[in-house]
Amino acid sequence: MTTRPEHMRNHWWWRPGWNVGRRFYTWHLTFGGQMDVHRFAEEYRTALAGTEGLDPIPDQWLHLTMQGIGFIDEVDQADVEAIVEAARVRLAAIPAFDITLSTPILDPEAILVPVQPDGPVRAVRNAIRAAIGDVLPEVPEKAEGFRPHVSVAYSHGEGQAGSIGQALDVTDVPPAAARVESAELIVLHRDNRMYEWEPYARVHLG
Repeated sequence: MTTRPEHMRNHWWWRPGWNVGRRFYTWHLTFGGQMDVHRFAEEYRTALAGTEGLDPIPDQWLHLTMQGIGFIDEVDQADVEAIVEAARVRLAAIPAFDITLSTPILDPEAILVPVQPDGPVRAVRNAIRAAIGDVLPEVPEKAEGFRPHVSVAYSHGEGQAGSIGQALDVTDVPPAAARVESAELIVLHRDNRMYEWEPYARVHLG
């Protein structure tokens, strides 16, 4: 059983390499038009509205983080295009699938919602990593430690976690279903205390 944290911490500390204005190529699963996911997130935004220290994630920025490539000033665009083409080949072998979002987990930096089943999500990530390996001499980020999840809020400060946990305990939100038919390469930034992006390429499954 996962032990709940007693304290929250700021998710938005500047990780190595990041600063205002810097952009990053990364693969996500995104949820545009997935109304059941939006309904689920809105119910949790409402339930958590009375708590302090959280940045709820708007529908347009809901995502499942998959696999980074690198900062745009450090990756040749020709390599990015080659990775996209390699991903098209590899992801064509993976059928579209459904996932379910149900019970959130309180993390010190976020409210995380694990997705089930996670096997197909891992297969997509492995295919993307293989596509990157087709082009670059080294695949960034570790293969292990990947936890497929969708966050519904991030912590922006230091403080007690009790009120957030209590709000989650008294909230009963029906699970959400989502259809995954593609993976998206995006150009990401975190300038505004939120992960925001411009789409670069969408690659369809199956």
